[in-house]
Amino acid sequence: MSELAYGLITGIIFGFFLQKGRVIRYDKQLGALRLLDMTIVKFMFSSILVAMVGVYILKDMGIAKLSIKTTVLGGNIVGGLLFGIGWALFGYCPGTSVGALGEGRWDVIWGILGMLAGAAIFAEAYPLMKATALTWGDYGKITLPQIFGVNHWIVIAVMWILGVLMFWGIEKKKL
Repeated sequence: MSELAYGLITGIIFGFFLQKGRVIRYDKQLGALRLLDMTIVKFMFSSILVAMVGVYILKDMGIAKLSIKTTVLGGNIVGGLLFGIGWALFGYCPGTSVGALGEGRWDVIWGILGMLAGAAIFAEAYPLMKATALTWGDYGKITLPQIFGVNHWIVIAVMWILGVLMFWGIEKKKL
């Protein structure tokens, strides 16, 4: 039960930051999809960079352990395409849709119902997908540090450098 409570608390905090960062606004979503407004890209990538450091500090201290999911290219590609199509049609991703609902935007109900229907369809199609798309390009439980044969802090440092360069480039172009 405490895991659910932690999930709820962190979800509320994340939703607060989504709202404060103005990334749950429809115009920001469309701007990101059209590559005209990089607010969402900057928000999410900075979240990933900070989380990388936090997760690996906790791992190195022995407080947490990683639960690596299997890398399956077929599932990632099909899932990514469906996610992208849904985001483009709906104008919100799952997290921002719940944030928009929290702000009182009732139009998102249709998209949330669509996401639930999609989850139900996936659950029904899972046995077929398990025998097909979820076997294409199965690389097992791998991480970038394992692929490159380096310490995870080297990968994190490179990602931070790339992130800073990306942010600098975005700001220089005023996106």
